[in-house]
Amino acid sequence: MELEQTSKRLPIYLVLDTSGSMAGAPIDAVNAGLQDFQRALGDDMFALEVAYISIITFSSDATQVMPLTEAGAFTAPTLRAGGSTSLGKALTLLDQSFDNEVKEKSEDHPGDWKPLVFLMTDGAPTDDWKASLSTFKSRASKKAANLVAIGCGPHANEDVLREVSSPSPFLLMKDMSPAAFRELFKWISQSARVASKSASVPAAQDSGNEQPVKLDKPPSVLEITL
Repeated sequence: MELEQTSKRLPIYLVLDTSGSMAGAPIDAVNAGLQDFQRALGDDMFALEVAYISIITFSSDATQVMPLTEAGAFTAPTLRAGGSTSLGKALTLLDQSFDNEVKEKSEDHPGDWKPLVFLMTDGAPTDDWKASLSTFKSRASKKAANLVAIGCGPHANEDVLREVSSPSPFLLMKDMSPAAFRELFKWISQSARVASKSASVPAAQDSGNEQPVKLDKPPSVLEITL
């Protein structure tokens, strides 16, 4: 459709740790959260207008499970956990996905909004993540993304999360119960809806691709950490 080619989109990327430590109840809770995320965006007029969703998972490798897809056509996948924690590969794949999917401003296109990324991990990287992070952050001249890093559980490496999220704070969810994951994905869903509403107003659509980042207030299960 011509509208898809010329309208300004809000790309939203969920980058999710599916390593072996997420097996069992945690990955089940993530899958339930993705179902809630699908329903929340599918019922929101602003998200249906501007939001496009992608899911990248990382364990021993990184995979784009869902390419950038309009919110109305998004179907939550069923994820499985196993393997190590290749955060570096995930950042490299995210970087490549931006190059392949996010439209820059041109004579024929107003340019997509800066992507909104939610990156969630429960452990420490097992690959050369620093080199990949350096390459990803070198995109700063293009103002590549608004990235929200989320650490889950007692073994999330806070030093890594701090580097990934810098200069912004990161979020820490120490409780890995199904109820906590439900609150986490409820917040991600609501934040995506808030950002979509902000991107949908006519004044924003007529501006450049630098809208203010407006996210929902984090629930009590999420601790803001500097």
